[in-house]
Amino acid sequence: MRLLLLWILNAVALLAVTYLLPSIQVDGFGSVLLAALVLGFINTLVRPLLALLTLPITVITLGLFYLVLNGLLFWLASALIPGFQVGGFVSALLGALLYGVIAWVLSALVPGKKG
Repeated sequence: MRLLLLWILNAVALLAVTYLLPSIQVDGFGSVLLAALVLGFINTLVRPLLALLTLPITVITLGLFYLVLNGLLFWLASALIPGFQVGGFVSALLGALLYGVIAWVLSALVPGKKG
């Protein structure tokens, strides 16, 4: 039940990002739900591997490359989902940053087991 609630809250966070950044658009709430699901899978399966592979450049840039990695994965999700469009890399970077902050705040409101 908690996982379903977190998925919906992540979709709401993504919807909030589309209202805050006009260069990020979705066709409907179904696209938002699918995008939140795909972003969850990408963040769970792909991000750890890429974070490990890009560890040297992340250390050299003092962790700032991790933001670039988040933006690229956000952009990848938009390429995979037909109803989810991101206007470019800078939009993806800002969108990933906003999405992460909003989703973090919303998930902190959910009672239950953390971590």
